[in-house]
Amino acid sequence: MPQLPTRRGLLFGSAAVSAGALLTACTSNEPKDSAPAADERPAADGKPGKHVTIGFAGPQADHGWLNAINDNAKSRAKKYSDVTLEITEGSNDTAQQIGQIETLINKKVDVLVVLPADGKALTQVGLKAMRAGIPVVNLDRVFNTPQAYRCWIGGDNYGMGLSAGHYIGEKLKGKPNAKVVELAGLDNLELTKQRTQGFDDALKNYPNIRKVARQAAEFTVESGQAKMAQLLQAQSGFDALWNHDDDQGVGALRAIEQAGRDDFLMVGGAGALSAFQAIKQDNGVLKATVLYPPTMAASAIDLARALGQGKGVGGLAEFEIPASITLYSAVVDKTNVDRYMPTGFR
Repeated sequence: MPQLPTRRGLLFGSAAVSAGALLTACTSNEPKDSAPAADERPAADGKPGKHVTIGFAGPQADHGWLNAINDNAKSRAKKYSDVTLEITEGSNDTAQQIGQIETLINKKVDVLVVLPADGKALTQVGLKAMRAGIPVVNLDRVFNTPQAYRCWIGGDNYGMGLSAGHYIGEKLKGKPNAKVVELAGLDNLELTKQRTQGFDDALKNYPNIRKVARQAAEFTVESGQAKMAQLLQAQSGFDALWNHDDDQGVGALRAIEQAGRDDFLMVGGAGALSAFQAIKQDNGVLKATVLYPPTMAASAIDLARALGQGKGVGGLAEFEIPASITLYSAVVDKTNVDRYMPTGFR
């Protein structure tokens, strides 16, 4: 994961306090004098503090997950009386998104949260913001250089595949010559390759399991249905399916129902509400889904607020927020689906 490009603000204050704590520890045997300096660190909390204007720029919400990203950012910002959210109209046109971010820079927002339509193409505008003294929280799709952001937060695509593979592996570990198939996303995206690599690496732990087919879809309901129909026609029998995306999974489930197949288990990806509901009902092939949580946008707002107020993260000893945060790809099945139901996206 990318590393921290710069350190500002409280870094020097933390060094001074740490030095003072070290001096006290060396000259006193009293326990209260040797308490670590981190005990006094400023950490962000829900109490009103310095007002922070956060600029938010993301791609067009043409997918359930991306729409949930916007909703999470908006709802989180509303919880803070000391936050104003300046949100742009999402765009998949890189030139338009760059223009929107430049407008936010010219408005002199305190912090920027950016989910770039194309991380490489938007790297320069991220650098421009950082050079203007506006810290950037880079959300999910990463810029080309860590100098273009103060903090990155996003999902773990490799971890998604790993979690899916281990879940399926454990379900099939007692079955000789088990077969699995994979319904991937867009193959021209690095994230799709990472999800497949994680899945393949997990399956290496289960020598009784063999992946017999893989088909790439396009993260849409229509493509999921069409590509799943092709997989079902080509594979008369298999034991498990991993589908990279719950939106395209809606189409995949339609194809499975139309084919009258129920002889395998299915694991989805991302965490759509429809997937959670199907898992809870437990009357079909879909038994689990691996999270790629859109709640990361709410966390990005939390991080941006902490940056704007010069605070750290509660629960961590450091004075400043981390340089990068990779979210865990948890598996949701019928044993824990009620817990995650409120986070499901439509």
